[in-house]
Amino acid sequence: MKNLKQAGILLILLALPALLFLFLRNSGKNHYSIGRYYPVIDSASGQVKVGKQIVKGKEIADTLFHTVPDFKLTNQDGKQVKGASLKGKVVVADFFFTRCPGICKKMSSQMTRVQERFLNNPEIQIVSFSVDPENDTVPALRNYADMYDIKTDKWQLLTGDKPQIYHLAKYGYFVTAKENDPTAQNLEDQFVHTDKFVLIDKGGVIRGYYNGTNRKDVDRLITEIDILLQEYEQ
Repeated sequence: MKNLKQAGILLILLALPALLFLFLRNSGKNHYSIGRYYPVIDSASGQVKVGKQIVKGKEIADTLFHTVPDFKLTNQDGKQVKGASLKGKVVVADFFFTRCPGICKKMSSQMTRVQERFLNNPEIQIVSFSVDPENDTVPALRNYADMYDIKTDKWQLLTGDKPQIYHLAKYGYFVTAKENDPTAQNLEDQFVHTDKFVLIDKGGVIRGYYNGTNRKDVDRLITEIDILLQEYEQ
């Protein structure tokens, strides 16, 4: 009898983690939501703009948020990529350059984790913009892609017009990307660019920033991508 009682207690203890997981997944998932960045401000009134949007098939009045603007650049396969092609997908974006001797290697290594995690999910797209497009030609991007086993259909390395890329960084993603000192001997000093990964939802709204050199912060990114995907399932 005593053994049966002990076995019963053991079974309950073993079942608790599974029960907790089911509770959090079914009852707690709606308590964690991903915020939205940069509400649109009316220049005349200084008030946040509100507009009609379609949510779950219904038209509602909601705050309008900044959306990432369109662009036209070239990927590692030499194909033209338009920003409009990313609408309807959850996007992770960053800025880098292939000759970068410092943080870019750490960022690319962490981004491969994101690629691997969502490799078979067509809703997720990764884009990396070169801040050194003069040197980051299509062959240079192709070599870099091969180095990190980058799959073009999942992760696109983009090059093209430098003013467009820098304008996109500053006014589209609200991150730093600029030419610092082209004469500097240290490549790291020639360009200034963010270490952030930027999460963008299917409507082009920025939903989060993450340190692309920090494994724990990239873990958070992966978790929040899953949460964002759940929002579209509700």
